This record gives sequence, C-alpha cells and structure tokens, in this order.
Amino acid sequence: MPEPLAVPLRRTRAGLGAATALVVAALTVATVTFAVVANSHPAAAVTKHRVLFDDTKAETAGNADWIISTSIPDPTAQKASPTVETDWTGAISAWGVALQKTGNYTLDTLAPGKTITYGDSSNAQDLSNFDEFVLPEPNVLLSAAEKTAVMTFIKNGGGLFLISDHTGSDRNNDGADSPKIINDLMTNNTVDSTDPFGFSVDLLNIASGFPTAISDSTNPVLHGSYGTVTAGALYNGTTVTLHPADNSSAKGLLYLTSATPGGTTGAFFATSTFGSGRVAIWGDSSDIDDGTGQSGNTLYNGWNDANATDAQLGLNATEWLAGSGTTTTPTPPPPPPPDPPPPTSTSCTAAQLLSNPGFESGSGTGWTASSGVISTSSSEPPRTGSYDAWLDGYGTATTDTLSQAVTVPATCSTASMSFWLHVDTAETSTSTAYDTLTVQVLNSSGTVLSTLATFSNLSAATGYQQHSYSLAAYAGQAITVKFTGTEGSKLQTSFVLDDTALNVS
Repeated sequence: MPEPLAVPLRRTRAGLGAATALVVAALTVATVTFAVVANSHPAAAVTKHRVLFDDTKAETAGNADWIISTSIPDPTAQKASPTVETDWTGAISAWGVALQKTGNYTLDTLAPGKTITYGDSSNAQDLSNFDEFVLPEPNVLLSAAEKTAVMTFIKNGGGLFLISDHTGSDRNNDGADSPKIINDLMTNNTVDSTDPFGFSVDLLNIASGFPTAISDSTNPVLHGSYGTVTAGALYNGTTVTLHPADNSSAKGLLYLTSATPGGTTGAFFATSTFGSGRVAIWGDSSDIDDGTGQSGNTLYNGWNDANATDAQLGLNATEWLAGSGTTTTPTPPPPPPPDPPPPTSTSCTAAQLLSNPGFESGSGTGWTASSGVISTSSSEPPRTGSYDAWLDGYGTATTDTLSQAVTVPATCSTASMSFWLHVDTAETSTSTAYDTLTVQVLNSSGTVLSTLATFSNLSAATGYQQHSYSLAAYAGQAITVKFTGTEGSKLQTSFVLDDTALNVS
C-alpha cells in the first residue's frame, strides 16, 4: 500500500476536538464488482472453516485498517447476514463478507490488548479453537510466548496467512515493520528457528507492478473454488526469497515479471508446509485493501484491481489454509470451579456493594483499571466530586478496561448495577459504530456470562446519562463487572463513567 514513511501525528486527550489528517497520493484503480467474486463460490455448506483475524499487532495503526469489521470479536454483531462488503466496516471487510456469505466459515477477530495463545482452555479465542490464523501486516513484534503459540499451532495442523508490506512501513513508529516482524517469527522462536517455512521476507520497497501466476493447473490456490488467479498488484510492497534446501515444500506462486517463474527470488506470493500445517505469505497489503474503512483513513481498492485477481487469490488461499475445516463444535474449556456455598442466613441486608463507586479514592482502590483511566482531568469533568473514569479518547487504536470483583448475596432478591455515562466523539458518522464500550459480567474464572450493553460513538450526547441493569440472576455468585472501551485508529471517542453503584435488597 503506498504511504509516506513518516507516521502521522496522533491526537492526545488534550486536543480532543482536532482531527488528524494524512494526505496521500491517490491511486486510481478500476473496480470489479464484489458480487462477482462472492457468487463464484459454491453455495452449499459442507464444513465450517474457523478463521481468526489478528488485531493485536497495531493492524489499524497509521493509515492501515486491516480489520474485517469494527464489531470485535464477532463481526456478525455488526450485521449477521451481510450482502455487500460495506455491511461490515474495515478495509478488509470485502474479504470477510465474501467468506461469510458462503455459510462455510466462522470468523472472529482477536481484539487489541489480547494475547495470541495456543492450548489455553480459558481463552475462547485460543488458536486451538481455529483452523486458520491471519496476520494482516502486523506492526508489533510477537512476544516469545506468542511466537511459540503460532509455531505450535501450525506444527499441529493449523494454517497461517501472513501479509507483509514493504520495508520501512513502520506504521506505529515502534521500530518494527511487517518484514522484520515476520522474519523474527521465523528465525527467533522456541519451536524451530532453522528456516522452518523455507522462505524469508526481502527488505525491499517495490513501487509498482503486476506479478504473474505460474502455470500450474493443479494448484488449489491458483485454481480454487473462487476462480483462477492470473496476477497480483504491487503498490509499494516486497517479495520473498525461497530456500528449498531448508524446506522443499516452499513454492512461489506469483513472481515479478523480471524474475524467473518457479525460481528462488522475486516471489510475490508463496506457500509452504510445516509439521502438519500450512503457511502462505503475500508481499503487499495493498492487495487485501478493499478501499473502504473507518473514517479518516486513505485507502485503495486493490482487492478489486482490474489488472489483477487479488480477491480470487486471497479467498482461494484462505480456503486452502483452513484445510478440511470442522463439522463439530470445538471442545469448550472446562467449567469453572463451583462458587462457594451461599450463606445460611435467609435475610438480605440492603447495601451498595461496589468499593470506591464514585472513584473519589483514586486508582488502586476497588477498581482494576488501565493506566490513567481514573483521573481528575479537567478535559472530561466528573459528574460529581473530583474523579471520574475516562476510557479511550486518544484517537488511536486503544483498548481501556475498568473492572471490579464483587459477590452478590444469595439472600437478596434484587440486585441492580447502575452508572452515569458521558460519551463525546470526533467521529462524524451517524450510522457506523467505529469505537465501542461494552459492559459485561464475568465469572470468577474470567468467562463472560453476559454483555449487559454496548455503547459507541453513535451514543454521543451532551452531559451524563444514567443506565441501570439487573444482576439478580447472579445472586450467590462471585462476579466481576467490567467496562471495555475499544477505539479505532482515527478520530477520538471518550467514554466517561461516574457514580457507579451495585445495590442489593
């Protein structure tokens, strides 16, 4: 994707009203209608392919927007049965919607702030619950534990889809771009660092071109359910170098026109296997970009580039990487340990159970919160007192949380949680939820029992509004009430809480 190497300035909370603009040279591409690609796939659902898209590695930093939907983790919460790519919001929503329309896929997004795991039964989005993991141009290095998780996932039969961009494409200015991050995954892990996939990402910035597909009529990625692949599109991307001596399964499928088809250099799209799993890598994020996304981003429609077959390539590769899929529901994690027995008393003492309900004792008392959430900032004044809890409002891809554990007495017949919420935003859309605040109830093991409400930039209003929800269903249980604010990469939304309460009687 073409972009300047400088990272645009981001708003801070001190300047919430100002909008950040990034001016990028426009790229004109012809458009192929989305319906043509989607309708070319057989309609019958045979198996369910479970695909997890990553959004933990700054995939919406700078001018990127590599998400299938702003509804995270479940894109169907934005629209259960999308018919056009704009039914979901994100620069790779065309990819997600095309898969969803077949009825053969279960799609999820790993939210910012989450961790990539494998074998963690307490994590519903653990890689063991999926057939395929997509890393769409990561901009943060994976931790040692995350690299072990990814490599083990592939070795045990999972599919990994890597999308790189050109060298120097460090969108969040943390010193690591996608070529560095992908190469680090392959060369610095605890499972196999000896060139496990048989390829490495080249540190190049190739301005333009249309790499062509090799001649192989039996290849399922080049000739799959979604059509025949003839070419890709290069708009500031890179290539990979193959090392067949290290892994003989490494295979280049698309090559620069200046390279030798089937050779070891100049491969724009390549596949490989590792253990029982499969790997694919694409050399440019411009190809997955459908030209639409969150407000304020400058994007390009490479997915439907008339000079390439990027949609067919991406969808065929997704299908190949997911393997045979699954016809059964993944084994759920073991149930949490039973809650302690209820008190023997049959009477209820009316009480307000939350500690530090108005946040006047500051951080560290009662609540567990992201850094800086509980504050006395005059930019977002409290409803009463001196303190409030201010989630998000940065204008960058950020997740803030606020939570408190509490036990609801078994002897009380009513339990009601209330809070006052003020939402202000710089978003201009009147129909799309770019930034969200979820209110949830979790059990003592961290499993979500209920989502009480979801607010968004569309909830913006003057002043505070009170909201109240019954928690009577959790009488006798140790629970956690949790607020999670998730903000997109452009234009701030602030979720400000004050005067909370959990009253029982």
